[in-house]
Amino acid sequence: MSDQPIISHIYTADPSAHVFEDKLYLYPSHDIDSGLESNDNGDQYAMRDYHVFSMESASGPVTDHGVALALEDIPWASAQLWAPDAATKNGRYYLYFPARDKDGIFRIGVAVSDSPAGPFTADPEPIAGTFSIDPCSFVDDAASGGAAYLYFGGIWGGQLQCWQGDAFNKNAPVEPTGAVPALGPRVAKLSDDMHALAGPVVEIAILDESGNPLQADDHDRRFFEGAWVHKLAGVYYLSYSTGDTHYLVYATSDNPLGPFTYQGRILEPVLGWTTHHSIVEFQDKWYLFHHDASLSGGVNHLRCVKVKELVCDGEGKLALQQ
Repeated sequence: MSDQPIISHIYTADPSAHVFEDKLYLYPSHDIDSGLESNDNGDQYAMRDYHVFSMESASGPVTDHGVALALEDIPWASAQLWAPDAATKNGRYYLYFPARDKDGIFRIGVAVSDSPAGPFTADPEPIAGTFSIDPCSFVDDAASGGAAYLYFGGIWGGQLQCWQGDAFNKNAPVEPTGAVPALGPRVAKLSDDMHALAGPVVEIAILDESGNPLQADDHDRRFFEGAWVHKLAGVYYLSYSTGDTHYLVYATSDNPLGPFTYQGRILEPVLGWTTHHSIVEFQDKWYLFHHDASLSGGVNHLRCVKVKELVCDGEGKLALQQ
């Protein structure tokens, strides 16, 4: 497939891809030129709305359905509409998104629409019990009961390290260091109406080949942000970004709540700081959607979405199609 951006008229990143109504729908974040200096808190990523895109095939063309949700339409949010995700259940469509609340703390909200293209109407308050960034909504197949889950979390500017139980500490270090377990993404079951958590928020354990938790200093493998879950042949795949080492990696489990065992890399570093992705099956092939900063010549907060074909071998290993 071509390595050209599939969307070039605006800057987009963090693409969540889903098949709805026999089309590919993309729910990315919308980068803007904020004019702010880059820092580890991510202040330069000052996105203010979401566009929804659709495709009849993975090679395009892409239809821009316009603004589906804007910051001014979210009563509780103050800034930074970062990476979203979408799901469908009960004949409706749900957009999950992070934003800073009025106190500057990242929470996760939900908005609903009768169409996968939106527009979406946001609930007046964030989802109770949520925090941090990068929601991933996963609805299991009917054979496993069709339960819906919400995965989330990101360290550094994503504030995951600031949470100890229900307490927020804005002065927490950017992440643990040394020979201690790395922070893991969080997950909780969603209610039947998809607007609330139906169970406790738990931390997902990601283990090495010996069954031990990945360590905080293992930046080539530890979780940083951008959790994504898909299911293939009864196996749950958790993929994520390693952040400052710029890999996309994955782990597998027989349970959507984990523990997950690290398996390897999917994508090597691209132009730009970090990467963020989704994995989807469409028309009997698997695809990796991700972003880089090639459209802006390397400006980290002005990114573009790309797509690559994925293959899975007989042992369940993921790799890019060569």
